[in-house]
Amino acid sequence: MPEDSMNFRLKYVVEDTDRHGNVRLYFRRGGQKIRLRGPVGSPEFLTDYRRAAAGPKEVKDKKDRVGRVKADSLQWLCNQYYKSAMWAELDGKTQKTRRGILERFAQHKDNADKPYRLMLARHIRKRRDEMMETPEAANSMVKTLRQLFRFAVTYDLAETNPAKDVELLKSNPDGYHSWTLAEIEQFETKHPVGTTARLALALALYTGQRRSDLVLFGKQHVQKGWLVFTQQKGKGRNPVRLEIPIVPDLQRIIDASTTGDLAFLVNGYGRPFTNAGFGNRFRKWCDDAGLPHCSVHGLRKAAAARLAELGCTEFEIMAITGHQTSKEVTRYTKAASQRVRAEAASAKIGGGRK
Repeated sequence: MPEDSMNFRLKYVVEDTDRHGNVRLYFRRGGQKIRLRGPVGSPEFLTDYRRAAAGPKEVKDKKDRVGRVKADSLQWLCNQYYKSAMWAELDGKTQKTRRGILERFAQHKDNADKPYRLMLARHIRKRRDEMMETPEAANSMVKTLRQLFRFAVTYDLAETNPAKDVELLKSNPDGYHSWTLAEIEQFETKHPVGTTARLALALALYTGQRRSDLVLFGKQHVQKGWLVFTQQKGKGRNPVRLEIPIVPDLQRIIDASTTGDLAFLVNGYGRPFTNAGFGNRFRKWCDDAGLPHCSVHGLRKAAAARLAELGCTEFEIMAITGHQTSKEVTRYTKAASQRVRAEAASAKIGGGRK
């Protein structure tokens, strides 16, 4: 570059002439060649020069700020899990829940720099014990880590599953509170037939379904007096299709209620509830009725218990609730089943007297 073209010299600036005879300015360093706007010394030229000279360092600094994921880190293993077929088989809600648990665990101060292959049961057990005040959350973390390392073992990324040897904490064996008859009547007194709250109660109590299904029920699911649908939980991996008769009491309440076109349950704007929105609204309905300890999931449990009290077998109850094993149904109906058996036993004792 001619020295009289400017009052100072800049390193790595060269001139190249293209095949048309046009002179081009370039920044060339270490095999890198970047076009610069002219003329030399202009504001545009100086801006391009500074950007080209600082470019590689700026890119490196950006990566340093964001932080690269090390190939042997727990976060790296999580990222591989998210890309796998095992992850793709999960429904969206399960993915969201698991990802939140895994991200919190991977970014915990004790795990951020730990290679996942060095993860031992005692490390997971230590974190579990730190969460003792919330045993259900602690157990969910352990169960999720079991699935993460099951993936790692399956894909030959690890030899063992350390989470498999971590014991679950004891939690409330009865789970959600099951509504009593008195509590149902108390809710009904506060929310009469015709209200959305009463319709929600009836749908939950007479179908025994989860809130993710309740918010989707609509006229399109009704076929000759039956509700025909596929449960949302596990729909992508292990779909459960159910047909449940609409009992007269439920039909009466549906007929007396304001419903939407494609959803029985609609909010104040006439739109279907989201899963979370319905949960929040039902929480308020319970609080308004003086039932802060009750929940919509407790109605699923109450529905199963009511069926047990009527003498239904576990398989008959499963045909309504959609459970795939009797383990959960047994837990739901334990107290009711005991009462039915005690009543039957008493009848036999009384019948044997002369």
